[in-house]
Amino acid sequence: MNGCPVLDVRRLRLLRELKLRGTIAAVAAALSYTPSSVSQQLALLETEAGVSLLEKSGRRVQLTPQAELLVRHTAVLLDRLELMESELDQSLTEVTGTVRLAVFQSAALGIIPQALTIFGEEYPQLRVEVTQREPESALFETWTREFDLVIAEQYPGHAAPRQVDLDRVSLFRDQLRLGVPATFDGSSLAAARSSAWVMEPRGTASRHWAEQLCRQAGFEPDVRFETADLQAQIRLIESGHAVAVLPDLVWAGREPGIRLLDLHGSPRRTIFTAAREASASRPAVKACRDVLARAVEFV
Repeated sequence: MNGCPVLDVRRLRLLRELKLRGTIAAVAAALSYTPSSVSQQLALLETEAGVSLLEKSGRRVQLTPQAELLVRHTAVLLDRLELMESELDQSLTEVTGTVRLAVFQSAALGIIPQALTIFGEEYPQLRVEVTQREPESALFETWTREFDLVIAEQYPGHAAPRQVDLDRVSLFRDQLRLGVPATFDGSSLAAARSSAWVMEPRGTASRHWAEQLCRQAGFEPDVRFETADLQAQIRLIESGHAVAVLPDLVWAGREPGIRLLDLHGSPRRTIFTAAREASASRPAVKACRDVLARAVEFV
């Protein structure tokens, strides 16, 4: 390698994304590029670096040792750039800019409307972009810088995924109850052993926890309906077709239209926010967390 190469930070980030996501197609989809443009940028990075960065491995590509070295340094570089931006923001007296916030559905229903009202009143120059995501993927996407802040959840006895360099701040604890139709004959979880159940898709923490709850009560739940949409779950319960474990947060601001039965031990899930440590001190992120903490007081 001749001389001292000048490496483009944007292309270095593409290389790091390839390390994280595994394929050029996945990088393109995540960053709204075309696969060919990603390939072209990586080829230019190879030219800048003066070394081979990718090699064929069947129908995929894999990083060379030199590429792995660049990825390690790129992670540090991106953190330093984000920290620089954070300190620059702190030098300003007014909270401005954009916060990209990822939330799961019940948080979107129960917390975000009140939070947006507070933002509008107190931080009119701050733009908050809200996107619904499942907590597991949102934590990963916050780590990869697609979001600045995430509202996530953790069920009793289940640890939410931990990403390197993400902090974690507890927001509140949300009680979980059994939702049943008004005509339900019984007052406990055991009485639902012969009922049809609606649950979130397999692989989600809420689904696994609800299944374990039923098994500990001595039965395998008859899951006939599967949907991540809690409003759809509520409709199935209201119409007498199913039962489900529901979080209290989904009722924020309104009275339940179904019966809610307390579960043994009054289990609660933990709702928390997570941000990259390098950007957690940004005034916009700090303001966002403060507003969310105040919004849950109305839940």
